[in-house]
Amino acid sequence: MSGSSASHELDAPPWLRVESTLISAARDIRAAYDLDLAPLDLTLNSASTLAYVAEHGPLTQTDLAERLGLGRAATGTHVDRLEARKLLVRQADAEDRRVWLVAATESGRNLHAQIQAIDAELRAQLRAGIDRRERQMLADVLVRLRKNLQARSAEALHPQP
Repeated sequence: MSGSSASHELDAPPWLRVESTLISAARDIRAAYDLDLAPLDLTLNSASTLAYVAEHGPLTQTDLAERLGLGRAATGTHVDRLEARKLLVRQADAEDRRVWLVAATESGRNLHAQIQAIDAELRAQLRAGIDRRERQMLADVLVRLRKNLQARSAEALHPQP
């Protein structure tokens, strides 16, 4: 069965191959992170949430959602779960008591160190056999793809008359 799908993939136009391979690679990378983070009872998104707060200090949930590229509701769910585990805490902003900031607890900062170790090990495995120049070329192409998609989205939201 997989032979026929590989054959079909090779017969596809080049851009379709790149796009489908990119989608598959992204799915595989997410699965690898989720698997490696499972012993910490974290997913890639929850680990990213904790790591960002631990590295950048207290910030609003809205700012956190924007910086992670997640929806506010999804971010709120991750913050709720991490707060229930006493890894994050919501605290009133000293300058504006109406604003709540999300901050890492000491336990959260300690777990962040474990997340960093898992991330470093997995990145080393993912990058095996891929030199710095190849990684930079890939990064450049991915940035261009994202810009193209962002331009497409902007055009769809604001069509020119």
